[in-house]
Formats: sequence, structure tokens, C-alpha cells
Amino acid sequence: MSSEVYFMNLRTKQGHNLLDKLERLIGKAGILDGIEEKDLVALKMHFGERGNLAYVQPQFIRRVVEGVKGKGGRPFLTDANTLYVGSRANAVDHLETAIENGFAYAVVGAPLVIADGLNGKDYVAVPVNLKHFKEVKIGSAAVHADALIAVTHFKGHEATGFGGTLKNLGMGLGNRSGKQQMHSDVLPEITEDSCRACGKCAKWCPAGAITVSEKAKIDSGLCIGCGECTVTCPYKAIAINWKSQPDVFQEKIVEYTAGVLKGKEGKTGFITFVTNVSPLCDCCSWNDEPIISDIGILASKDPIAIDQAAVDLVNKAHGNPHSELGERHGENDKFRTLFPQVDWGIQLAYGEEVGLGTRKYKLIEVN
Repeated sequence: MSSEVYFMNLRTKQGHNLLDKLERLIGKAGILDGIEEKDLVALKMHFGERGNLAYVQPQFIRRVVEGVKGKGGRPFLTDANTLYVGSRANAVDHLETAIENGFAYAVVGAPLVIADGLNGKDYVAVPVNLKHFKEVKIGSAAVHADALIAVTHFKGHEATGFGGTLKNLGMGLGNRSGKQQMHSDVLPEITEDSCRACGKCAKWCPAGAITVSEKAKIDSGLCIGCGECTVTCPYKAIAINWKSQPDVFQEKIVEYTAGVLKGKEGKTGFITFVTNVSPLCDCCSWNDEPIISDIGILASKDPIAIDQAAVDLVNKAHGNPHSELGERHGENDKFRTLFPQVDWGIQLAYGEEVGLGTRKYKLIEVN
């Protein structure tokens, strides 16, 4: 059994611009069909790190917003705060960055809500009972929404090979300590020279594993590796460990995606822009030259199928010799060429295994 993935190229003509074409794609794919009157509809976005220009342009988002409103829904744009230190690590900086990048209400026609609140602690523990997690920490705004549309910019990623719908949802909507859980299989460690014994880590530790005297100390026997202390410490005295193996990392993202989508069966849709396909994640404060020419836009009700279709389209395209691919631009697998240590297929295979969708798809072109 295959899933339908709808595709539009970027060719336009007088009287039928790219925004009109996107609206037609959305309609043909039926990704808004599950939205009902007064539904709160989360549009999962990446607002772009300050200095990165590869994100989806806000004018496209406005057309999606208008489509949701046409169904009687009440859309809002959302993303969760980042674990790393950048321009989106708290709601104030995050919203300022989003507005600077063009996602103001006057442009997109919908309010912006940071899914996990002011400092990343506003989340819901969603039971998933899978291989790595019994429950996952999802930004509460996404959980409480009635429906969800993911708008994804497809690109390379140093830990997953490519960043598509699964990463946009799983990593994107995990709260800050959830992101730590996905990134690390190692228990956190305190750097004593940086610790000021403020006690905030102990206050937020759900396992009672931290004591504070002259310095904070973690009892590794009690620590559950939740990551709360890492994201709570204002002095960055508790190390963030980025040492998960790529296969485990990808599986964790899939399990978080399962938590995001849980309870929204029939009320989700996925749009992927295979444009400005930069070699690295949009979380970088820059975007390098695209590895291929722009291909088009995809829409589907299946998150696995749309990621598989996107990676197939990229790998079939001519590589850009002026990009990071360089002399390797003729290789068939662009992402394995960029990141030979990463088997990007793991996320798709595991997503299929846990029931998120199928890698088999029928590509349907929309003119």
C-alpha cells in the first residue's frame, strides 16, 4: 500500500503565480480536509535562526494560513525553543527573531505562539511506550492544538543526513529538556569551575538527584537523564553532551514525532519545500550555497512518504559543483556524500516500523 505525495514544480505564468499554485497543491493533497470549525490549528514552522536565510518565506505561510481560515480553523504559527545558545533559546528572543525574519502578524495573518513557553518548561509528557522513551516531552501548545500542519524546509543535517518532516516535528516540538534527551545518551556532568551553587538545577530536578553545598553534585544512581538541569543552569555549568550515535538519534526523533502526532489522527498535513537545499540545518546562523537547484514543493498526509519523496528528488537531481559537494557533485546520494557516517534511511525505516506511515509512495504532479 502506497501513500500519495503531491508535487508542484516552480514554473509559473501570467495569471497563475507561485502562491496560487501552492494553494492548488494544498487543495489537491487534501491536507486541510480534517480541519473543522473553530479548530485551533498549529502550523509548525522553523522561523530561521538570525543570519540564516534558507527558511520558507512568510508569504507562502500566509497562503497556508488563509487556507486554514477558509476551513473555519484558527491558525497559529509555532515552534519550540532551542537547546543550544542562539537567537531562539527563549520565547522573547525566539519571537523577536521570527518577527525580524518576516513572520509578523501583518505579513502572515496569524499569531505566533512558542510551543514550550517562555523558557522551554511548558510541556506535556505524552506516553508513546517505544524503544527509547516511554513518554516524550512535547511543547504544550502543539499538544493542545486540535490539528497540526507541518511546513518544512528540506535540507542537509550533520546528525540525520537530511532534515525533513520528521526532524521538523520530533526535534522541533520537543521542549528543551526533550531535545537534550534526544541528543544525549550520557548522564549530565557538572563543570565545577563554572558552578556557582545557585541551586536552580536542584529545584528543577524531578528525581531529587542533585544536592548543592559549595558546588552542585549529581547522584548518577538517581539521575534519570531528563536534561532539566542542563537547560536550567544559567551559568552553563552542566554540560550538554552531543554524543548519541546517529541511528539512536534518528530513532529518538521518530519517537518524539510519534508523540507530536498522537491524538491528531486525520487532522494533520505536511508541506515540504525542496528549495534552497542547504547542506546544514537551518539552526545554523548562516546558510551555505544550495547543493542542488530548487526542485519544488510537496504535500502529503503521510510524514514518512513525503520525506522519502523529498530525499529521492534531491538524489536524482544534478548536484551543484559550487556547493559543499564540490567535486563530489555527481554522486547519487547527496546526503551520504556530505555525511558518510550517517545512514539517513534509519529514520524512515523506524518511522515506518512504529506506524507513522510508509516509504512507498505515488508522486502526483500538480500543474
